[in-house]
Amino acid sequence: MRAFEATQTFFDMAAEHLNIEPAMREALLMPGREIQVQVSIEMDDGKLANFVGFRVQHDNARGPMKGGLRFHPQVDLDEVRALACLMTWKTAVVNLPYGGAKGGIGVDPSKLSKREIERLTRAFVDQIHDIVGPDTDIPAPDMGTDHQVMAWFRNQWEKYHGFNPAVITGKPVEEYGARGREEATGRGVGILTLKLVRRLGMKPENSNLAIQGFGNVGTHAAKFLHESQFPVVAVSDISGTYYHPDGLDIPEVLRYKMKHPNGLLEGFEQCERLPGDALLALKDVDVLIPAAIGGVITEQNVDGIHAKVIVEGANGPVMPAADSILQDRGVTILPDILANAGGVTVSYFEWVQNRQHYRWSLDRVRQELDHTMNEAFETVWQTSQQHNISLRTAAFMIGIARVHRATELAGLTS
Repeated sequence: MRAFEATQTFFDMAAEHLNIEPAMREALLMPGREIQVQVSIEMDDGKLANFVGFRVQHDNARGPMKGGLRFHPQVDLDEVRALACLMTWKTAVVNLPYGGAKGGIGVDPSKLSKREIERLTRAFVDQIHDIVGPDTDIPAPDMGTDHQVMAWFRNQWEKYHGFNPAVITGKPVEEYGARGREEATGRGVGILTLKLVRRLGMKPENSNLAIQGFGNVGTHAAKFLHESQFPVVAVSDISGTYYHPDGLDIPEVLRYKMKHPNGLLEGFEQCERLPGDALLALKDVDVLIPAAIGGVITEQNVDGIHAKVIVEGANGPVMPAADSILQDRGVTILPDILANAGGVTVSYFEWVQNRQHYRWSLDRVRQELDHTMNEAFETVWQTSQQHNISLRTAAFMIGIARVHRATELAGLTS
């Protein structure tokens, strides 16, 4: 099943509960605009290289569109379309005045030099600068991009449109970025994991936890959850799964990763090393956080999942068929459109600060993030309990209902 088809499946389940008519469902689901561009750059060896870039703008009924920019070999129009759609519901679930968008380039950034990535970023901006902006569509970091890429993006965009740091979020703090933005997605995952576990009557210190993916989201989630007394028994990256039945020494794991030339855990010896896909099937894991890429839990491998709780740190990690099986088994799943919304929430704070020309303290950013995530969780939880539905369907219902209402209020329907 393709990514957008999976998103549509979850959308339709929620739309059924809301009794939205078919024509309106189609209007809410289909993106407003899809852009595909050729991005050509000169490589360091003087040769020409061609890449394909995308920007999908899904919906702006609730405000300017917001969504990340990813550099990854698997980026294609279907994936970007699905992620843009998810961003619309995500911003609505946490009640931010945004719509959804997403962008990306099909490229493996690990095979490019820093200067080649800069040229690629600037060439992409040259192609899309006229359709993004602080009042229309505001990009942010995603897989394969970071604060440096955001700084290049902003600099190139301002060559066309003049000074306005609110055009993009996730910038370096020195370049009008927000304190706490880098940790935001992982911290949000941690906040809601702790809240969900307690709501289910489980104790953190007795709940073994595993995190698939040890990039930005996974590392910050691991740090927060370790400090919250969870035994983090396993983490994984592209070099393998690193497992200790009594819990990993997360501060030591983080120090090792920072010192590794490629930011990996390769060679870490204070635990047992297993194959990369072994993490999903560990039998002593109570809480599983897939925080790598989408589509990792499928109908083919779902029988090997033993966790009682899954918190979706990545976008779309559980496919619909697997989701149904897990729900039938009583597994509680906190969906991506709520669980990993910490990043877009602090991106919103950054955008607000840029518009106000005023910088918040880290304590204020964290306080506002905690408040926003907790409020959204309570709304989703209560909706789930009231209608006897999954947390995923409840979150989609809330997001879709808010966008539907905004669309009606704008006078776009009869």
